[in-house]
Amino acid sequence: MNAYIKLIRPKDWAKNMFMFIPVFFAGDLLDTERLLHVFAGFLCFSCIASSVYIINDYRDIEDDKIHPVKCNRPLASGAVSKTAAIVILILLLIAGFTGAFLIRDKFLFVLGIYFILNLGYSFGLKNIPILDIFIIAIGFVLRVKAGGVIAKIGISEWLNIMVFLLALFMAIAKRRDDVLIKIASGNDMRKAVKGYNLDFINVALSLICAIIIVAYFMYTMSPEITNRLHTYRLYYTCLFVLAGILRYLQLIFVQQDSQSPTKILYKDRFIQLSIVLWMISFYILIYMNDVKIFK
Repeated sequence: MNAYIKLIRPKDWAKNMFMFIPVFFAGDLLDTERLLHVFAGFLCFSCIASSVYIINDYRDIEDDKIHPVKCNRPLASGAVSKTAAIVILILLLIAGFTGAFLIRDKFLFVLGIYFILNLGYSFGLKNIPILDIFIIAIGFVLRVKAGGVIAKIGISEWLNIMVFLLALFMAIAKRRDDVLIKIASGNDMRKAVKGYNLDFINVALSLICAIIIVAYFMYTMSPEITNRLHTYRLYYTCLFVLAGILRYLQLIFVQQDSQSPTKILYKDRFIQLSIVLWMISFYILIYMNDVKIFK
């Protein structure tokens, strides 16, 4: 049973939490009905995301066998048969798309775009340097879009930009880990790695990191956002964003720990604390704006 659970990667469903971002930033986090709808969409998105993981693992069986970590994946290790994986894949697709159709037709459309994009990724686009990390980043933007569509909340250009940049940053950091493995073992863990080296990735990380920080500062102080959220103090939250990014860079460059962002999120207490404090500060500024002390 553990092998089947590992096959669908429920730990990676944390990425789909991005679907709740529109509700949070719109100040509607206390709207139970909207939250329940988004949660239902979260389950549908998770089913489709898991189906994509299975397709990707199925196609990468031989490459994963020589990877120091991915060799333990259910299909690569033989813990789950190919036939069983295909059956689970079909069930996930049926559950995900049927649920999306019942929730909202526009959500089904966004989910379909996500699936087609990642299908292309699994069948070859992931082997094209630069394009591979862009597809990953776009996937996170689609998650946010899906949450907005379900909750019927408009998403600002600022939010799309921030999500795209953050996802791009994490994808580049993951490629750095692949390059380090290549240097240590002499094997290309993925074909796209041939288009990267440490110098390029280090420069790209520094560039994207700087853009993220500047963009977030501009987001918190933009008239559109301050007027819509009825507070000009959002820039206070920049402290926790900066702390989280610097910690991520510390893990990458100092501790040489540039593994999956999801795994880092689950195990690193500093980043977890930064995210929690960021959410608390944002909650206070948006949802407690009527409290006298914040006026």
